[in-house]
Amino acid sequence: MALAGFRTIGKKIICVGRNYKDHALELGNPIPTKPLLFLKSPNAFVQEGHPIVTPAGCKNLHQEVELGVVIGKTAKNVPRSEAMSYVGGYTVALDMTARDFQDEAKKGGAPWFLAKSFDTACPVSKFIPKEEVSTLIML
Repeated sequence: MALAGFRTIGKKIICVGRNYKDHALELGNPIPTKPLLFLKSPNAFVQEGHPIVTPAGCKNLHQEVELGVVIGKTAKNVPRSEAMSYVGGYTVALDMTARDFQDEAKKGGAPWFLAKSFDTACPVSKFIPKEEVSTLIML
């Protein structure tokens, strides 16, 4: 499998919310004690240089720059000590959020799916093989 084609072969996008303390505080959100996970569907991928389409009715679209980790082989219940052997590479990603949709979802205790998983909600750069990265801090 050629991981450079991760945008077309990817089956899911798993995201970690509030993973940056200052941003969580800026939004008035508590710092979670466990990872706050949410999904974006593969239709959210958009290749760099292609347009981001604002969802109909959205009046407050935000973006956050993220490090995307591309998992290179099937993984489930992987021990922490083996986790890096499953990493195939990296990408720079934007986490696009229809913030007004998200605010409404939060008020009602509903999932963030419409706010986070619309078409083009996850623009990504080209694939960066892990072998080309000497230390993660360089990303």
